[in-house]
Amino acid sequence: MSSNPRPLNTMTEAGPTVLWNDSADPRELTESISYGAVGATCNPVIAVTCIKADLPRWSARIAQIAAEHPTMGESQIGWKVVEELSIDAAKLLEPAFKTYAGRNGRLSMQTDPRLHRDAQALADQAEYFHGLATNIIVKIPATSVGVEAIEEATYRGVSVNVTVSFTVAQAVATGEAIERGLQRREAEGLPVDEMGPVVTIMVGRIDDWLKECYAKDALCFDPGYLEWAGVAVMKKAYAEFRSRGLRPRLLAAAYRNALQWTEFVGGDLVLSPPFAWQQRFQRSGIDPQPRMDEPVDPQIVDTLYAQMPEFRKAYDVDGMSPAEFDDFGATRKTLRQFLAADAELDQIVADVIVPAP
Repeated sequence: MSSNPRPLNTMTEAGPTVLWNDSADPRELTESISYGAVGATCNPVIAVTCIKADLPRWSARIAQIAAEHPTMGESQIGWKVVEELSIDAAKLLEPAFKTYAGRNGRLSMQTDPRLHRDAQALADQAEYFHGLATNIIVKIPATSVGVEAIEEATYRGVSVNVTVSFTVAQAVATGEAIERGLQRREAEGLPVDEMGPVVTIMVGRIDDWLKECYAKDALCFDPGYLEWAGVAVMKKAYAEFRSRGLRPRLLAAAYRNALQWTEFVGGDLVLSPPFAWQQRFQRSGIDPQPRMDEPVDPQIVDTLYAQMPEFRKAYDVDGMSPAEFDDFGATRKTLRQFLAADAELDQIVADVIVPAP
């Protein structure tokens, strides 16, 4: 454990900004909780990483599940392991769940990316995951189909964590979908007080995508401006949520630099850095001050806006319609990565139940 655990504790204890751990690994989550973390997340990539980190344990469990369910295929067995991994992590967060009355203390489970074209299947799986533990929050992607699933799952009482989301347009569209789901529940007298929906913006992944565009289009301006793109998108979305009175909180994920920590402190939102970034923050000696309401340098925003059409798509509230979400570069890249992690998990299971001769 770090010998200097104050920076993140200071952030989470001094204002509305809270820390979630971007990993369900029990060792990492336990230490993150000591930093002040009050939530955690899992996705296909994280799940595979956790399983590989403790492969003897999970290989034995895979074999046991296969023996107990002789007709299950590799994918079904793999997702049973993901369920167990997630439930174990959720137990570590139960104290925070009680303290925050459901607003925090949740473990994010992600719907199967192979369902991304089927709104009904996404909503059904979200409802199933919701029933695995009292403090589960379920990730649904900010795609054209996902917007429909997000509203429906919210209406069914599922606390949703929007994922595969990079832009102001996606954040607002999905935030409004959650709001519609909440309002439908309220109209029928169903409870919403202990629900804790969040809308993720993968700030580092929008930076990654714009850096690819910068190179592909042979642009030439200060490359340091690209480190601010995700920050600018998050701050714009935050202002939009407040002006529209949307109840979900924003969540910052996919960290690539310290700005994605220091620039968001003070806001009523969730910061969810990977554990390795939390350790870097702990060692930094930085005492973060509230900066969420301080705008990004207009010269940076104006330069990105003038020279990068993909930044305009990300930054403008109407930069994309929901029908266009699926074709955004960062969306395609992230969905492909999640689908590849699903395939890797299938292979891990296959290596156990059909070992090489």
